[in-house]
Amino acid sequence: MSAELISDTSRADIDRWVNKYPAEQKQSAVMAALRIVQDQNGGHLTQELMDAVAGYLQMPAINVYEVATFYSMYEHKPQGKHKLCVCTNISCMLRNSKQVVDHLEDKLGIGFGEITEDGLFSLKEVECLGACVNAPVMQVGEHYHEHLDPEKIDKLLDELRKEG
Repeated sequence: MSAELISDTSRADIDRWVNKYPAEQKQSAVMAALRIVQDQNGGHLTQELMDAVAGYLQMPAINVYEVATFYSMYEHKPQGKHKLCVCTNISCMLRNSKQVVDHLEDKLGIGFGEITEDGLFSLKEVECLGACVNAPVMQVGEHYHEHLDPEKIDKLLDELRKEG
């Protein structure tokens, strides 16, 4: 596939990552490249974008697909503007992540893998966010929200709604 699907800005960002590796190892930038084109595309990857990354990094498309389907940070369908990633692993579960999930589902009217009608929120179950000491935890964008309870969740949702 053609690299024209990758914007000039995204190509420049990918090139910064490529330059961190020896010339013969440019495929090492595949994870960063996938994140960059996913962001460019509003939060999800398409087969065409993955093919474009493969072409740009001169690597087999199957290798790009393997990375994109193995790691949970890559999405393959549209997401809400704010993707709420809730940890349900053992530490968060023991600290009542079920209450967090139930409250979010009730407030948003969606379950895991779904998007609110206004396109503002999507809800995703994640295995571990690596912040067990502060459980229960949710990631929104690049920010972690810890020691969650219904009051903190409501405040966060209100703030995110104001952002649009």
